[in-house]
Amino acid sequence: MGSIGEPEVTVLGWWLSMFDPRVRIALIEKGIEYEYIEEDLPNKSPLLLKHNPIHKLIPVLIHNGKSICESKIILHYIDESWMDGTPLLPSDPYLRSQAAFWADYIDKKIYDGAKRIWSSKGEEMQKGGQELIGYLKVLERELGEKPYFMGESFGYVDIVLISYYHHLLAYEILGKFSVKQDCPKLFGWTTKCMERESVSKTLADPKRIYEATIEFRIKSIDIED
Repeated sequence: MGSIGEPEVTVLGWWLSMFDPRVRIALIEKGIEYEYIEEDLPNKSPLLLKHNPIHKLIPVLIHNGKSICESKIILHYIDESWMDGTPLLPSDPYLRSQAAFWADYIDKKIYDGAKRIWSSKGEEMQKGGQELIGYLKVLERELGEKPYFMGESFGYVDIVLISYYHHLLAYEILGKFSVKQDCPKLFGWTTKCMERESVSKTLADPKRIYEATIEFRIKSIDIED
C-alpha cells in the first residue's frame, strides 16, 4: 500500500501472465508503492469482475478506486500520472509514435509466435519457433547498437518486450531455438534489463513457466488424437 498521504495503488495480476509484469516494473521504476493481488484466473474474484467487467482479464491497475485495464494503456497512465518519476515514454511526438509502433509489433508478432509454440505440436511447433526467431531478429535490428530501444534510457518498449523474456526461455525447449545464439545482441539487451531490480524481482521463474506450459499441453493438446 502507498504511504500516508499518497494515493492508493493496487495491481491485480497473475504470475503466469506475459502482461502482468509490465505494470509492476513501471511502478517500481517510478518509485510507486503498490499492493499486489494475485488472481486465480479460472476462478475470477469479485474484485476483478468489478474492476474489469468487460474483458474480465488481468492486469488491472486500481488507483484511488478507479480501474485502468490493458497493460499498454496502464503504462501510459502510469507515465502521465507520476510525471516526477523516471519517464517511460519520450517527450518527442515522433519518438512516442515509434515507441507505440514497436510495442504494437511486439504484442502482435511475439505473442502470436509464442502462442503457436504452446498451442501446437510436431512440425507446427517447430515452425512456430522459427517464426518467433524471425520476429525477434526484426527487433534486434531495430535495437541496433543502442543500449535500450529508445536510446540511452530504459523505457516503454523495453518494458513491453522484457515481460516476454522468461516465457521465451521456457519456449526455447519446445520450439528448438535459442535467443542467445540466434539473436546475440537482443540477448545482451535482456541481460542488461535483468540487471534492473524492477525486472529481476518481477519476472516469474522460467522453470515454473515451462512446467505450467507442459501441464497445459497435456490437458489440452497432447491428449488429443
